[in-house]
Amino acid sequence: MGTGSTVFLIDDDDAVRDALGWLLRTRRLLSTPFDSADRFWAQAQQWPDGPQDPCCAVLDLRMPGMSGLALFEHLRTLHWFETMPIIFLSGHADLPTAVDAVLRGAFDFCEKPFSNNALVERVERALDKSARVLAERHRCQALRQRIADLTEREQAVMRLMMEGLPNKLIADQLQISIRTVEVHRARVLDKMNARTVVDLVNLLNKTGQR
Repeated sequence: MGTGSTVFLIDDDDAVRDALGWLLRTRRLLSTPFDSADRFWAQAQQWPDGPQDPCCAVLDLRMPGMSGLALFEHLRTLHWFETMPIIFLSGHADLPTAVDAVLRGAFDFCEKPFSNNALVERVERALDKSARVLAERHRCQALRQRIADLTEREQAVMRLMMEGLPNKLIADQLQISIRTVEVHRARVLDKMNARTVVDLVNLLNKTGQR
């Protein structure tokens, strides 16, 4: 995982944060500590578009003030929630709660006392997932920008292409020549980096634009 990846350590116990930070450094993983869920939630609200680099959060279930579970519920309301996988640290008595959180969207949990290797393995898998989600989000954003860069007429031609209309019917509907449709059709495919209409349909389906 690249140096831009970050593991957020959210635990009220100084010793636990220090130990986790040291463990992650030995595996060349960067971390940022927070001593309360409240502090992390305040920080998270400053990211309107979410984290821009792969990340995950290692979150203690039980903390004074806002609990780890309450923070998790807040984070679930954010549109970028999936870009930051959550790993809970839980005691044996908290296992049912941790399992339920996983069923509702948390990435995983690690039971205390935990194995260093097991925790690092979960963190690395979480960062991999974050990287995949971010890459897909950036790809969709790039596709939406390509659509926005089309002229009004090109967008009109593209919509009719997506409906499967042949050039003649597109020309009739837009009251333009078949040759003009052919030119716009070629420009649409070129700007959208699609070889065929089928490719275009598949691209737009992934962005929810169809």
